[in-house]
Amino acid sequence: MAREKNPPEVERYGNMAEFFTIGVDYGTNSVRSIVVSTATGKEVGSFVFNYPSGHQGILLDKNNHHCARQNPADYVKGVEVTITAALKETAKKLKGFSPEKVIGIGVDTTGSTPIPVDRNNVPLALQAKWKKNLAAYAWLWKDHTSAVEAAKITAAAKARAPEYIERYGGVYSSEWFWAKVWHCLNTAPDVFEAAWSWVELADFIPAVLAGIKNPVEIKRGVCAAGHKAIFSEDWGGLPSKKFLASLNPKLADLRERLFAAAYDAGTPAGTLCPDWAAKLGLRAGIPIAIGAFDAHYGAIGAGVAEGTLVKIIGTSTCDCTVVSRDHKKGEIPGICGTVLGSILPGYYGVEAGQSAVGDIFKWFVEVVCGNDGSLHETFTRQAQKLTPGQSGLIALDWNNGNRTILVDPRLTGLLIGQTLYTTPAEIYRALIEATAFGARAIIERVKEYGVPISRIVCCGGIAEKNPLLMQIYADVTGCTMLISGSSQTCALGSSIAAAVVAGKKNGGYDTFAQAQKKMTSLKPIKYVPNPKAKKVYDELYAVYRLLHDGFGGIAGPVDLAQVMKKLIAIKERAAA
Repeated sequence: MAREKNPPEVERYGNMAEFFTIGVDYGTNSVRSIVVSTATGKEVGSFVFNYPSGHQGILLDKNNHHCARQNPADYVKGVEVTITAALKETAKKLKGFSPEKVIGIGVDTTGSTPIPVDRNNVPLALQAKWKKNLAAYAWLWKDHTSAVEAAKITAAAKARAPEYIERYGGVYSSEWFWAKVWHCLNTAPDVFEAAWSWVELADFIPAVLAGIKNPVEIKRGVCAAGHKAIFSEDWGGLPSKKFLASLNPKLADLRERLFAAAYDAGTPAGTLCPDWAAKLGLRAGIPIAIGAFDAHYGAIGAGVAEGTLVKIIGTSTCDCTVVSRDHKKGEIPGICGTVLGSILPGYYGVEAGQSAVGDIFKWFVEVVCGNDGSLHETFTRQAQKLTPGQSGLIALDWNNGNRTILVDPRLTGLLIGQTLYTTPAEIYRALIEATAFGARAIIERVKEYGVPISRIVCCGGIAEKNPLLMQIYADVTGCTMLISGSSQTCALGSSIAAAVVAGKKNGGYDTFAQAQKKMTSLKPIKYVPNPKAKKVYDELYAVYRLLHDGFGGIAGPVDLAQVMKKLIAIKERAAA
């Protein structure tokens, strides 16, 4: 009798003593859950849930283009739908798999995305009274309505508590916690008064899964607290009541209803409560890793270590690295944050980034060109035939403000050098180059202040799917670009954190170094700088920095008279 073959969709798992963790990754437009083998880091099941509310998951205000909110109901529904579907897919693929073998859950999210909640940790937006009020919803990371408040926080800190913003590069951002909460107080005081507390999305979802009802009892992650809410043990936690009262006494009152401690990724946020265990089909009591931002857990999933910079390239970018705790922790001007334990326990996490990268290409194709997105491939193919400098164009990558190194949301994009013969593909390439120049500015600033960078690992859909962009990044920065082995590094990083809080005795690991060694990898492809291209890009970068420093307000009077002629000269040499 012939031996029966396995159905093609079922994989016989080699060692069913292996265990699994779940990583839940909340992005700008959707949430994804993956089931991962703790032995290999292999993704064995996944599911994506697109947020149903608003435009591509974002609630907009036609009267204010800086507004970007989200519906917390989408977050709660998303975690249930994606985990149950990912488990179902895993069971189909792996013969012998059981949800009993899942030993932990990790969650990463966008940030800063604070949510106003009541005394029972219920978002105001879920209550009938507030359904039509955008201020009662989650304030998405890319909401820039709080620019005025952010500037006032910066000014107040410089005058009275400069240590508060030293590790933020000297500037507090409109994307961050206190600016958004204060803007709510100023523009929607009824919502502010109704909110008993505010909870970052990264802390909210672990609390929901753990069944925590009191906002004060939620274990807050130091990632969100340290990078966005001016939290540090150096000054006793959150900003002092005196400082907050100088902004508005009601902010000082709110401080007592937030949190007094914050925890790194080595600490569980709680354990899966019976109600959610029943909904998800998992064991009650498995640990939930502390919540963190997507880029920070993405850095872990890409193998971050001292000397390694991880670039998460998507709609925006976040650049993350770590440096040992005995490194001088002084200010790095223009860097979004240097926070102990925000990425790996025992290391300072260093975060920088660009407010728009993929969003710039999307804007050009979909808004300017009026296309459904199919032109990305056409423009990329045509742009690949161009040589550096051939278009005569240069752009500034500030279509959504500048996160690093200027930290100024009130900056806008710029394109110089177009003629009557300029093509869409030339503009498309110039926009890619602009984001590469912005990336170089970040790398140079971090190195300038003594943070070692000997290896760059890139991840995200753009890094995996756009060889042209990656080669331009290598040529502009002069650095070899490596690609993470996982296409879901943020969710993988969350899974790794879950494996660590589960511990070795339960099928996980005792340290992040052990887990990363087993669960992370690199793709075989790498992008090495082309010396000839780099020479041209060095010239173009000098022009970019002239525009960058002049329009960015960090230089005195700037002579722009030669910019166009310089671009023409570079263009003529490229043509020759």
